[in-house]
Amino acid sequence: MKTIKLSIAALLTLFFSACSNLDLNPLSEGSTENWYSNDVEINMSINDLYKNVFWPTDLTDWTDDWINREVLTPITSGTINGEWGTVSERWSNCYKAISRANTIIQALETKAASISNDAKQKYIAEARFVRACQYSRLVDLFGDVVYYTSTIPLSEAYKTPRTAKEEVLNAIFEDFDFAIENLPVSYPSTVPARATKGAALAFKSRTALYNGKWALAKDAAQKCMELGVYKLYPDFGELFLAQTGKVDEIIFSVPRSATLGVSVNIRSYLPRNVGGWGGQFGPSWYLWSSFLCTDGLPIDESPLFDARKPFLNRDPRCAYTIVPFQTPFVGFMYQPHPDSTTVLNLATGKYQVNNDTRSVQQFASFNGLVLKKGVDETWVDDYLNDADQIMMRYADVLLMYAEAKVELGEVDESVVNAINQVRARAYKKAVAEVAGYPAVKLGDAAALRKVIRIERRMEFAFEGTRYMDLIRWRLAEKALNKPNFGLLDAADLRSRVVNKGFWFLPEAPPIDEDGIADFSDLANRGLIKQLTNGKFDPAKQYLWPIPSKEVLINPNMRQNENY
Repeated sequence: MKTIKLSIAALLTLFFSACSNLDLNPLSEGSTENWYSNDVEINMSINDLYKNVFWPTDLTDWTDDWINREVLTPITSGTINGEWGTVSERWSNCYKAISRANTIIQALETKAASISNDAKQKYIAEARFVRACQYSRLVDLFGDVVYYTSTIPLSEAYKTPRTAKEEVLNAIFEDFDFAIENLPVSYPSTVPARATKGAALAFKSRTALYNGKWALAKDAAQKCMELGVYKLYPDFGELFLAQTGKVDEIIFSVPRSATLGVSVNIRSYLPRNVGGWGGQFGPSWYLWSSFLCTDGLPIDESPLFDARKPFLNRDPRCAYTIVPFQTPFVGFMYQPHPDSTTVLNLATGKYQVNNDTRSVQQFASFNGLVLKKGVDETWVDDYLNDADQIMMRYADVLLMYAEAKVELGEVDESVVNAINQVRARAYKKAVAEVAGYPAVKLGDAAALRKVIRIERRMEFAFEGTRYMDLIRWRLAEKALNKPNFGLLDAADLRSRVVNKGFWFLPEAPPIDEDGIADFSDLANRGLIKQLTNGKFDPAKQYLWPIPSKEVLINPNMRQNENY
């Protein structure tokens, strides 16, 4: 016991004596005094920058694409504050990655490592790419942030004020430009996925687009397109499955592995018939209604829309994203209709109790919808998803290019071609096969802006882009200040809807110019049920609060307005 006490005391002494910098090197990497001298040591440090925890996506549950029964998040309920764990987590993890990137850059710039100058520049470029991405995430969420490019003693960190967002953005673009200049276009197949020239161009374009730097966004996206190494995967539905793996559309992704404990528990997304929690987390009716019909019109305008068959004649991405009713899904026919009290088990060929209808199981999907995008049989085995986390794909580059051109007033055929590449792929058609999909035609900037925004929503559902799209388009106050709706309870659903020849929605809700549905009339008529009442405060919520603990320990750290 005495030995254990002595060991703990020694460890505590070591810990407190080491806490002189904002972030500590992992024990597996050694210290800057004896590290970064060869390729092996440098690669170990660089690999650490690609840890999953440093590359989170913005969550769909912060948006109008999401439903969690009768539950809201701090963002969608308007209760976000500096005490929220996600605020502190995003802030601290970004700065951990930045500190480690700074340590690598500083060491390589000052130490005579036994590697070539070209290799050294490539490693520095990787670290600067990571630093740029992390600062980009920080300014998107927080606005002005603490900016530093070297290791900082705690005494200085406790006094460092925030740097103006524009100044940080200029530094971000400098880092991206260095990365673009020095990163390779690709790596040999034996090298794990790392940042490339295309990734630096794509993330530069995204950062510029999110901050209204249209010319920079267009130029970076165009150069990424001109590399000629990326192309759209031909099958949208397959793209997100674990077995598809790395394909030419994926520009940057972060590996996950259930074996190594890096995965996502997805039981809340799965139907109850396969042991899931009934689509507790899933697509909202707002998302479902945003998918156009096959004539390119919204559901409230298209003569092709049939409320009795709500997935018929819809953009194929609707059925790739949300499970259509009465279709096979992870071993069962999926049918949440209140009269479908039994369901076909595809493995046994027999009917059994249908736990995916609320007339049988009250915690089946509250709105009848469950997620299909990326879901495959591997999810059912252990309720884990360890497919690589896609952070950037070529479809985004095409639509970023189109959006930047529209905002610059440079509307031309290259804009509609970029949009049509994405749309045609959804229909499994070539761009030139305009009879096989609703091709976008050249029009004015206002019309194309609307097209691009709806296209992004259909294309990137549940991929982490919707939140920042709402923020940068200043649509969050419209989209998030709305109730979320679901199906009536079983008895009312039968008497008011099913007995009238419908069961899901008796008619299409009105869709406004921003592609956002209005379900209020259906609710007022007692045909659907209100589940939540969203709230978004535009006076403050377009930025997140600085973590409270950062404001408390740093007298020079000012909080964002109205928090």
